Amino acid sequence: MMNSYGSRTGGIPLVVLNLLIINTLLFLATIILQQSGTDLTSWLGLYYPGSVHFKPYQLITHMFMHGGWMHLFFNMFALWMFGRVLEQVWGGRRFLIYFFVTGLGAAGLHLLVQWLRINSLQHEVTALINTPAPEIFAQFVKSHFPQYQSQISGFLSGWASDPSNPSYINQAIQYAQQLVKLRVDVPTIGASGAVFGVLLAFGMLFPNTRLMLLFPPIPIKAKWFVLGYGLIELYSGVINQSGDNIAHFAHLGGMLFGFVLIKFWNKTQRNRFY
Repeated sequence: MMNSYGSRTGGIPLVVLNLLIINTLLFLATIILQQSGTDLTSWLGLYYPGSVHFKPYQLITHMFMHGGWMHLFFNMFALWMFGRVLEQVWGGRRFLIYFFVTGLGAAGLHLLVQWLRINSLQHEVTALINTPAPEIFAQFVKSHFPQYQSQISGFLSGWASDPSNPSYINQAIQYAQQLVKLRVDVPTIGASGAVFGVLLAFGMLFPNTRLMLLFPPIPIKAKWFVLGYGLIELYSGVINQSGDNIAHFAHLGGMLFGFVLIKFWNKTQRNRFY
């Protein structure tokens, strides 16, 4: 049955094949629609619930959007490489449930971390309103929005020469509020959370399978590969407070929810599911 199933889809199980097709078609649609001034990402990307752009359906649709060819390629390559093995072992229905549970779990953890960070930013803006000072504003930008430091250098020099000037104070507060809004209105896209869940599942089901790394080109067991990747994401997520456009905690969320779901299945269903 598995052999005939694989042969009908060119060796790629049906669910993985459809996920590859949907992701690719939406990426191509994004590029084509951009030519006419339509930003598909602004509709289907996942926004923070405090943003005016947030819509509940984005919890699903963001998993099928990508920000570039390399982003799409690496996610789809990992989905093809590891997902097809899992689907052949689990079956299509179980794999599809796993994919969406890990994707939604990834989004949930990402939004939780985003909420904590945005709340912290808002508290700092409140502190700036209560005690306006050039050094407080400068530290706020340096800590959370370092890419804008050069843009405010001239403003800070002027404010430092006249720290009680209400015009400078109002401009600083408005600018800080705009920066927080900018952070709130950045959409999250990509299947990475679910793909990291797929990596985790492969490592748990086939822990001693040897994988060949590209950089450096050495073999490594799947369990150590997954563990190492998870630790890198945790480290990157913790130290990267200012943002590098990578949702590290979404990746961890996919792995975390994948681990919990697999343990639940093993406990309640053992070798049988559906």
